[in-house]
Amino acid sequence: MSFQIDCPNCGCRPVWEYHYGGTPRQRPDGSATERQWAEYLYNRPNIAGEQTEWWYHRSACKLWFLVRRDTRTNQVLETKRFASATE
Repeated sequence: MSFQIDCPNCGCRPVWEYHYGGTPRQRPDGSATERQWAEYLYNRPNIAGEQTEWWYHRSACKLWFLVRRDTRTNQVLETKRFASATE
């Protein structure tokens, strides 16, 4: 199913211009076990419904941003730039 994403920088564009980056997750700390690292690297949530995801606008502005999307319908509910703790 094709859909469009509203890039915070470029506006509404077809999904094929973007790269899916997965859901935001907390990285394990330096004392994490191999099992915790494997969980972080390979096990991803697969929610049927609303979730927040990373997307990269690879065909234009090269911006990583967050998209809140309903995975059942691919309806994009919200897009926003990532605000880091240092900004």
